[in-house]
Amino acid sequence: MPILYHITTQKQATDAKAVGIYTPTEYEKDGFIHCSYVTQVAGVANRIFRGKSNLVLLKVDSSALAARVVDENLEGGTELFPHIYGELPWAAVVEVIPFAPDPDGVFRL
Repeated sequence: MPILYHITTQKQATDAKAVGIYTPTEYEKDGFIHCSYVTQVAGVANRIFRGKSNLVLLKVDSSALAARVVDENLEGGTELFPHIYGELPWAAVVEVIPFAPDPDGVFRL
């Protein structure tokens, strides 16, 4: 079971759990859900969420997804990131991990 990680707010995770489906606000614009592999999480967090609080990591069992997952880089780099092209059923979320930066604002796993 390949594990994927998605960074979101505690509120979005709580809302998704209540309805059983997670669809981030960026989904309509992007057409997919941005994810990372464990080795990519800290880099993504520091690039996009540096210094932000009230975040969680959704740990996702990709084998529980009906939507396809594509490893790609749409920004011209060489590192491939998993993208979920469809909804994320809450049943595929195996863990919600509190994800706060260190006092200096840097995220570390």
